[in-house]
Amino acid sequence: MTTKSVAAATVHGYPRQGGNRELKKAIEGYWKGAVTAEALLATAADLRRSNWKQLAEAGVQEVPTGDFSLYDHVLDTTVAVGAIPPRHRAAVAADPLAGYFAMARGTQQVAPLEMTKWFDTNYHYLVPELGPDTVFAANSAKAVAEFGEALALGHAARPVLVGPVTYLLLAKPAPGVAADFEPLTLLDRLLPVYAELLADLRAAGAAWVQLDEPALVQDRTPAELNAAARAYRELGALTDRPKLLVASYFDRLGEALPVLAKAPIDGLALDFTGPAAGNLSDLAAVGGLPGKRLVAGVVDGRNVWINDLERSLATLGTLLGLADTVDVAPSCSLLHVPLDASAERDVDPQIGRWLAFAKQKAAEVALLARGLREGAVSIAADLAANRADLASRATSPITRDPAVRARAAAVTDADARRAQPYPQRAEAQRARLGLPLLPTTTIGSFPQTTELRVARADLTAGRIDTAAYRERMETEVREVIAYQEKAGLDVLVHGEPERNDMVQYFAEQLTGYLATRHGWVQSYGTRYVRPPVLAGDISRPHPMTVDWYRFAQGLTDRPVKGMLTGPVTMLAWSFVRDDQPLADTARQVALALRDEVADLEAAGAAVIQVDEPALRETLPLRAADRSAYLDWATESFRVATSGVRADTQIHTHMCYAEFGAVMTAIDDLDADVISLEATRSHMEVAGELAEAGYPREVGPGVWDIHSPRVPSPEEALALLRAGLAAIPAERLWVNPDCGLKTRGWTETRASIDSLVTAARTLRAELAD
Repeated sequence: MTTKSVAAATVHGYPRQGGNRELKKAIEGYWKGAVTAEALLATAADLRRSNWKQLAEAGVQEVPTGDFSLYDHVLDTTVAVGAIPPRHRAAVAADPLAGYFAMARGTQQVAPLEMTKWFDTNYHYLVPELGPDTVFAANSAKAVAEFGEALALGHAARPVLVGPVTYLLLAKPAPGVAADFEPLTLLDRLLPVYAELLADLRAAGAAWVQLDEPALVQDRTPAELNAAARAYRELGALTDRPKLLVASYFDRLGEALPVLAKAPIDGLALDFTGPAAGNLSDLAAVGGLPGKRLVAGVVDGRNVWINDLERSLATLGTLLGLADTVDVAPSCSLLHVPLDASAERDVDPQIGRWLAFAKQKAAEVALLARGLREGAVSIAADLAANRADLASRATSPITRDPAVRARAAAVTDADARRAQPYPQRAEAQRARLGLPLLPTTTIGSFPQTTELRVARADLTAGRIDTAAYRERMETEVREVIAYQEKAGLDVLVHGEPERNDMVQYFAEQLTGYLATRHGWVQSYGTRYVRPPVLAGDISRPHPMTVDWYRFAQGLTDRPVKGMLTGPVTMLAWSFVRDDQPLADTARQVALALRDEVADLEAAGAAVIQVDEPALRETLPLRAADRSAYLDWATESFRVATSGVRADTQIHTHMCYAEFGAVMTAIDDLDADVISLEATRSHMEVAGELAEAGYPREVGPGVWDIHSPRVPSPEEALALLRAGLAAIPAERLWVNPDCGLKTRGWTETRASIDSLVTAARTLRAELAD
């Protein structure tokens, strides 16, 4: 096997946090005043050096720069193009680092940028705020400095920037700007700024610059495609620029592929995994990329399973005839997977051979590049070992449980429908619960204090026994219940002190799941999660939450919610199986949750919340693929929740997503009450629900819990009034945007006081 030029190994990006989450600790220390800005930046530089060293040692010949971020790479782009919101300009001018974090988190005086999901991942980005008066200005300092660091260390490096079209398509109208303003109309104003950034990187020695355009894998209008064509026609025509590699990932480029293939750019990076596998035939159909570089994403950058090396090598062989140069890469940035599978020493060795995290994926990419350069015979032993590992997974009893499969196959339409229509249920629930107008509640979790985390660590390390741990958690539940009663909340929660994570907690109690110790993945900022691994068929050996519900409900006369994580979110925030359809796995999880819901109801729970924050997140990027997904996603929720009586109230919760595309699906869930994020989006979702004719009860959040700022009663009241303009009072709940796990008790108490005060004020106004 030969190629027209030497195939190189590269990656689009790498995990930022470090092996022991050093970045998280340094940033949070800086926020607390315990770490200086200089020390924080030194830690960041050390982590970048470590990342590049790991990649080089794995055999990656060209490393990325600019992918590393202190909070979010889209926010970094906002800084690079000078699109600082007016309310943050003074803070950024006075102290760029403090101002950067103020844009991300807000301050007591100034609200942060809106945050939402990065395409169909669980990563959150900070949404740019733009308007007709936005003035862009190039700031290449970060991009140039980090490229220079890599160059000084002897690495062949490629700076990575969010592309101009994706940046504008991800943006929203700034506060006060007409809602129908289209940020893409600013493209002609933004392109000269990108030209300046490219010139600065070229002057610093960059031979190539990667511009990420993942927004082009979504359905795009002719006008948007024309904008992309114009952008890369203009950038490609620049004389003072590095070579341009335009990257896409997460799905096939579709109608955008011929646009970019014809553009005067020097290379394309394409995803050839999962739903993006169609890029192979599409590329052939447009005649390939003659004279250009192709970076082929043949290793799945979003999941943790080992690559099928022979299949990938065959794909690469086909691609050799379609481009001047074929280099090998993961499908996307490795930001979306944990750092190192070899750190998971407690994992069953058999399962361990099936896993590949970022370090292992970098090695797979390097191995495939070698096989492409030197022929399959040069990696024959590696191919044989990979073949054996794939076969062991396919035939392992770990992956298949006949009883689980038989139960899933027996599910009927009746299993996925409540026995009574919503109006009858609502009447029965109001009679049973006796709640006031505008009932107040929280989403589920209360602050996970240092003391709680220490107790959990002590249990894991054997420093305390299960009885001592249980006693500590019961003390916390008593305090949380007493606090909520005193604060005046109407529907209480037990606070979830015993839960390490809303997915992992359940995964550790279900068969078929594997929990990791070090598998941290960035969700947003310094919030890291450890997604469990779906390794086999799912079942529930025993009740998971019933004892805690009984204990909490025994402490109060007010209703306490049973709290569960829904089947779609259990999949979305896990690393899922790639050896069976997602719909099959979702139904297995739904049946396990159905058993838990039944046990909670039998224990007396009048309110059971089954959270599905990931329903929108997992929505396929192409409209043609959405109907099938929403069918099985909503069915799985209904299978989990439809076995209860009419007077048992089912809640669900969603947060930080664009809900417009799933309004019909939200209705199809048939939950009695839904709570949603609404603060950063200024109650936008309430209007969307009203416009869609949503008939059930709604709790649009009035407190942004992802910011440390405490809302005043007046702010909460203003949001409630905006919600009331769209949702009738008899169907409106009052709650935060999300769970309170990451907040401190001081701000929690103050914010809940504001929330309850606002609800009482509005009740009094309505009574008058």
